[in-house]
Amino acid sequence: MKIDIDRSAEHLAGAIQFKTISHQDHGKIDRKTFLGLHEYLKKIYPKAHRVMERETVNGLSLLYTWKGGDPAAEPVLLMSHLDVVPVERTTEEAWTHPPFSGDIADGFVWGRGALDVKNGVIGIMEAVERLVGSGFRPGRTVYLAFGHDEEVLGNEGAAEISRILGSRGVRLAYTLDEGGFIRDNIMPGVVKTVALVGIAEKGYLSLELSARDAGGHSSTPRRRTAAGRIAAALCRLERNPFAARLTSPVEAMFTCLGAEAAYPYKIAYTGLRFLWPFMKRELAASPQSDAMIRTTIAPTMLEGSGKENVMPNLVRAVVNLRILQGETRESVIDRVKKVINDPGIAIAARKNSSDPSPVSGTDSPEYAALKETIMAVFPGTAVTPFLMVGATDSRHFAPVSRQVFRFSPARIGSGDMARVHGVNERISVDNFAEVISFYTELIRRTARLKKLLQPS
Repeated sequence: MKIDIDRSAEHLAGAIQFKTISHQDHGKIDRKTFLGLHEYLKKIYPKAHRVMERETVNGLSLLYTWKGGDPAAEPVLLMSHLDVVPVERTTEEAWTHPPFSGDIADGFVWGRGALDVKNGVIGIMEAVERLVGSGFRPGRTVYLAFGHDEEVLGNEGAAEISRILGSRGVRLAYTLDEGGFIRDNIMPGVVKTVALVGIAEKGYLSLELSARDAGGHSSTPRRRTAAGRIAAALCRLERNPFAARLTSPVEAMFTCLGAEAAYPYKIAYTGLRFLWPFMKRELAASPQSDAMIRTTIAPTMLEGSGKENVMPNLVRAVVNLRILQGETRESVIDRVKKVINDPGIAIAARKNSSDPSPVSGTDSPEYAALKETIMAVFPGTAVTPFLMVGATDSRHFAPVSRQVFRFSPARIGSGDMARVHGVNERISVDNFAEVISFYTELIRRTARLKKLLQPS
């Protein structure tokens, strides 16, 4: 069944026009925009809505159930999210096309959510609509989950959907969420296009550091101030990073890349464990690769006095940490306290933290089906596992899913990563056709064959 890509691109453009911006303060969410998007999906995908049961979760998230013919077969879950990050007012004029216009121009669909990640929502729904229209019926149940607050950690959306599925006794064969992209020039020596499939993601923790002081006029400061204590603590943390370690997802990635690399990179990548003392120095030189081999520390928020000549009574800083596999929130907090080593600084964990996710295997039929789908839709592409250093909604589904994978079938070229959460977010119309083909083929491969994903 041929894709009507012009019509599909218009559907994506229409979805982008809904300003579904999520907020840490849920009271600030414009509920009408989310509900408008719900109705938009219902309107443009009538066939899908005739065969699937739709549930609204916590008012704004969506859970679809497409019942399979064999109730004993393990179901699968495809995910994306409805919400997007806001556009900074100071950058609005820098956009080639207005950020919520959904303009289709120069071969691209433009706007916030084109890459992150309404292309996933619309791509999945396009796939289901096409399959239903062709007479396809799944052998196993297919769930679709579209959260409304992924950009603020998903506790009202994805977490609640996972809880609902768990309360119904659902055990998923696999979950697929957004994650790695399709990239060129991913590593030195690798000339092939590479599709990155996240088989694990790092944990998430924010710590608030606070110090109190008597305050007063800035003309008579004490020798040691609350601001100075916090500054010293942040300096100690930056001077004492967590140790670099080689985890199984990173080793698996380099093993796969080594099979595609030219010499001498092939030797370095496939022999990563044996060359670790040298390789960890190379990886640590780049913030992107350094994040794959250690728990990272990022001071993100600072707060003190509101006036330049007033000493603050309270100084606070927030440090965001992404936790590597093998460590926990508790072990990370213990180390932070030891490094800071200042009883005058209170250290408290903020809400919405999580330990590192479990690692999904690459020797399973689930992973094989995903890999085969990618290679069928994107010929000549090498598929490799990797470690997600950011957080996705998928972490909420570990309790109800045997396997969790993180992959976005979008091609990311030079400079495109800066468009995600940045200026001039866009996806090419041709690539969006591939997105639809990917989800169509994945559902065919994994939902049609009843025995493919049965547990061993």
